[in-house]
Amino acid sequence: MLPGIGVFGTGDIVRALVPFLRAKGFRVEAVWGRTLEAAENVATELNIPFHTNKVDDVLLRKDVDLVFIICQPDLHAQIAVKALGIGKHVLCDRPAGLCQLEVLKMVHAAQYYPSLISVISHGLRFLPAFVQMKRHLEAGYVGAVNVCDVRVHCGSMIGSQFDWMCSHLMGGGILTMVGSHIIDAVSFVTGQRATRVHGMMRTFTKSTEKINGIRWIDSDDFCSFQMILDGGACVTATLNSHVAGGFVQEVVVCGSRGRLAVRGASLYGQTHTDEREQLLHDGSADDLTHLANRNDNSSARVNSLLPQPYLQGLFRLVGALKEAFATGDGEHGWLKEPVSSAATFEDGQYVQAVIDAVKLSSASRQWEQVTVASDENELNPLMTRLNLPNINMSSLDALSQAPTNRPQPAPTQRKTTATSESHLPWSFATKH
Repeated sequence: MLPGIGVFGTGDIVRALVPFLRAKGFRVEAVWGRTLEAAENVATELNIPFHTNKVDDVLLRKDVDLVFIICQPDLHAQIAVKALGIGKHVLCDRPAGLCQLEVLKMVHAAQYYPSLISVISHGLRFLPAFVQMKRHLEAGYVGAVNVCDVRVHCGSMIGSQFDWMCSHLMGGGILTMVGSHIIDAVSFVTGQRATRVHGMMRTFTKSTEKINGIRWIDSDDFCSFQMILDGGACVTATLNSHVAGGFVQEVVVCGSRGRLAVRGASLYGQTHTDEREQLLHDGSADDLTHLANRNDNSSARVNSLLPQPYLQGLFRLVGALKEAFATGDGEHGWLKEPVSSAATFEDGQYVQAVIDAVKLSSASRQWEQVTVASDENELNPLMTRLNLPNINMSSLDALSQAPTNRPQPAPTQRKTTATSESHLPWSFATKH
């Protein structure tokens, strides 16, 4: 029997996901929203029997055994840790948290409750093109992996009103929303992890026609970063949300014998002996998003926040969860094999460690080490450098510390070195 689902979040992705969950046979029993009005609107629109703005009201329901955390990142960790402690299975959206310290608490909770499913929604792992790319790399199609080049072009992720996507303090930005998927996908297909990174983040759009005045946008809308992997390969990624009208993603892996490339949802390959590039997997037949019954009003922003390849991958992850529970004669009532390739909370911690290092590099203009900690004390120096607000405060409190006035030109001061100057419109060296 499939578990009842409680959904945390009321955004456009939830509106796309819930119909697909039902199409797969899941029962959506409850929805949580930041406000009671938002929860009620989604519950009415999607015919969900229970709605609330209190986390415990969902987690304590006996008809909810699996929770989908699809809300703003600053709430992910506290909901996930509490859900596991109560005995609920957890699927958490990306990024896992605001910083590695938050995700480490999720990792410890998952380790303490190994009988519960705890995964991150990095759906590219389930997209057939990336599954085939991984198999071809393992089979030696390109030989030794030398270079991975990633390019993502998409439209703006900013909505019609100020929300968490506008604030880096609440987890907004193209690095966290898209870069997290890329970091995980590169690790998944190559089997290598980053040891050092160099990055640059920019916020070019600080206001829009509808977002201006006392609140201004400080989340990154452009990011470029490089990674050195532990197997010796080099990665370069460019994430650009200034290309309206569509979504373009290309992941190219080059090696000593040839190359593989995922464009959209299709896989292409060419060895050094081939005269031309070959289509190895046609992703046009993989589209499951027609089952989501999305409306035209929400589809544009869904395409920016979770573009077609990512949405298809998420839907396939849902299919794997169904298989895990439907055939669950195992010790814990579910089978591990269908979800064995899903991103764990440990994978989410690695991704967050890379994100934190890219942020530090953008501020320091230097290469930064990627450190995946096993103890909270190891992260004290990192937290000091990131200079994030207290991660235990509510997102509203964090938002209240966000800049409320546009930055004014600083008076002329003595020249500072590049290592202490930030690229960003907000500085890690400045407390909010």
